[in-house]
Amino acid sequence: MLKTPTFIAPAQFTDPAAALAQVQRIYDTSIAHLRDALHVFVAGGDVGATVRACYPFVRVHTTTNARADSRLSYGFVHGPGIYETTLTRPDLYSDYYAEQFRLLLKNHGTSIEVGTSAQPIPIHFSFAENDHIEGNLSAERRAQMRDVFDLPDLSVMDDGIANGTYEPPHGAHQPLSLFNAPRVDYSLHRLRHYTGTAPEWFQNFVLFTNYQFYIDEFVRMGHELMSDPKSEYVAFVEPGNVVTRRVGTAAVKGDELGIAPPRLPQMPAYHLMRADRSGITMVNIGVGPANAKTITDHIAVLRPHAWLMLGHCAGLRNTQALGDYVLAHGYVREDHVLDEDLPLWVPIPPLAEVQVALETAVADVTQLKGYELKRIMRTGTVASTDNRNWELLPKHANARSPERRFSQSRAVALDMESATIAANGFRFRVPYGTLLCVSDKPLHGEIKLPGMANHFYRERVNQHLLIGIRAVELMRKAGADHLHSRKLRSFAEVAFQ
Repeated sequence: MLKTPTFIAPAQFTDPAAALAQVQRIYDTSIAHLRDALHVFVAGGDVGATVRACYPFVRVHTTTNARADSRLSYGFVHGPGIYETTLTRPDLYSDYYAEQFRLLLKNHGTSIEVGTSAQPIPIHFSFAENDHIEGNLSAERRAQMRDVFDLPDLSVMDDGIANGTYEPPHGAHQPLSLFNAPRVDYSLHRLRHYTGTAPEWFQNFVLFTNYQFYIDEFVRMGHELMSDPKSEYVAFVEPGNVVTRRVGTAAVKGDELGIAPPRLPQMPAYHLMRADRSGITMVNIGVGPANAKTITDHIAVLRPHAWLMLGHCAGLRNTQALGDYVLAHGYVREDHVLDEDLPLWVPIPPLAEVQVALETAVADVTQLKGYELKRIMRTGTVASTDNRNWELLPKHANARSPERRFSQSRAVALDMESATIAANGFRFRVPYGTLLCVSDKPLHGEIKLPGMANHFYRERVNQHLLIGIRAVELMRKAGADHLHSRKLRSFAEVAFQ
């Protein structure tokens, strides 16, 4: 016997707000059904049946080949057919869903359908933010959960749509979004684990770094901005969901639940929040392409407007000096973590909107222009490797050496994360950019030494971070419509941004 909530029939909508309200109604009904049953189960009661509730869906049916405005990068489907996706967390995605619905209605002049899908909501994804049931269940009782509730099914949450490898089964509808609801829920839960903060705090512009020094400076800036009653930012959030509100701003219900963790999570996140979610999130991803892929795999479901890498690199040219900047214009991908998802023959193009913002930001912060700006900043190819000690490989200066490959590629800098972050931005249609700072020159005998490194950190971290923040300000001012690029669209691109 299957125990389900009261069925809510599909309905057609021409008003995005009404469609969103219906999504919220279906989702709330489903989640309430699961949580009520879960509370009975945790208390040792008998729920009397297999309990199931399903995600809401949104669907659009078009019958014309007439395309929307060709200047658009999202908001329309590529041809006649029926397109749909399942949805989750309408509370978190309310503005995003409303905008996607509005664009579909505007660009296709048709209604959209909202209803209850056949895709079950895994019980783990129904937990409230502060629900912790593991300690209340014996191992035997936990094992019985799979007999009563639906558990996460990895076979329905792969990245085939984003990778361009998904082929709808015969008779199935085409996708509207890169991610279905289970895939989104999976990443939302992973974000809590890796960053130590709830998904609700993430902002639409994300800075990644591979050094704690940048985070320390960002935290200092965050608290400084919270002491300014005229600041455009309204709150600063740290791991453990510890919230500092701007001076003169009242606390919000739930702020009191934030507790600093006894130890930092693997990739701690910090959020400088604006009321419209266009603030800045900064994440210390640590070292290596695996971390870079892991965190961007999950942040991608939040559909940020852009993400930027601000980190250190090895300068590969003798003319570079420690502290010089490198604006990545291309990437050599020797990181390997995305080889199965994005073939190496796929180019990762520079995005003009992001490149211009970064170069302008360097000029604004350093007050250098033209030829003088070229003295401290070089635009070129960045190579990313998964081997931190590549310098120690044998057979230097022969055909198999890293130096030979880097020289042939015209690379000007080397790191371990930038190509991964850019490639995953390309893969997930998130505008991306990289601005690195030269911290050593191993090919020229200038390796990192403690004293030299400390001087470099004092001299450059603050300026580098200010440049990243200035670039975000420029992109925000230009607007999301200007930022998202048609370069990221595939032949049969989904409509949702």
